[in-house]
Amino acid sequence: MSTQAQGVANEPALRKQMLAAALQLDAVGLNRGSTGNLSVRIGEHWLVTPSGVAAQDLTPQSMVRMNFDGEPSGPGKPSSEWRFHRDILASRPDVHAIVHTHSRFATAFACLHREIPAFHYMIAIAGGDNIRCAPYALFGTQALSDHALEALQDRKACLLGNHGLIALGADLKKAVAVAIEVESLCEQYWTALQLGEPTILSLEQMQAVHEKFKTYGQTNT
Repeated sequence: MSTQAQGVANEPALRKQMLAAALQLDAVGLNRGSTGNLSVRIGEHWLVTPSGVAAQDLTPQSMVRMNFDGEPSGPGKPSSEWRFHRDILASRPDVHAIVHTHSRFATAFACLHREIPAFHYMIAIAGGDNIRCAPYALFGTQALSDHALEALQDRKACLLGNHGLIALGADLKKAVAVAIEVESLCEQYWTALQLGEPTILSLEQMQAVHEKFKTYGQTNT
């Protein structure tokens, strides 16, 4: 079966996963009301949450099917942030799902245009030695997408200046996990800053973490 055919075959299941993820992000407080959005790749197309619909009002059928020309290939109006979803999926073959949130602590640091340094080894979950913050640009614009792509180079997460958080994953479950972990790290960093300046891990120490992560967790036998 071709990649495109596999995507079409999985589309109903992916729509249900998107609804579950949107409800989860709302339940744990990473999004509220109609804030934030998410997307998944389906072969040569992709699905994105609709514009201005609160999580509790979504259905699997609400998700908008898009092509990589930025045109809907089904009913519904896509999220106003569809451009960075399209551009990330188009430029990152390793990414199959994207989560965008307006979570409290990540957004607070985004409003300061402050990156999150390696104050804790779990920063490596975002793919590097820091979590960058992209410059501000108006929501829904190509400029915002361009800034996000730059901040996400070799990364699985970034902050968006005066805006929020983007998290990436090989599937939706992993993208949600990155978003939740980054928000937790931002909260920990904020807490540490109340007590003083945290000790930042060195490049050598973080390299050891990245190496350790390569064999971390369950492996197939």
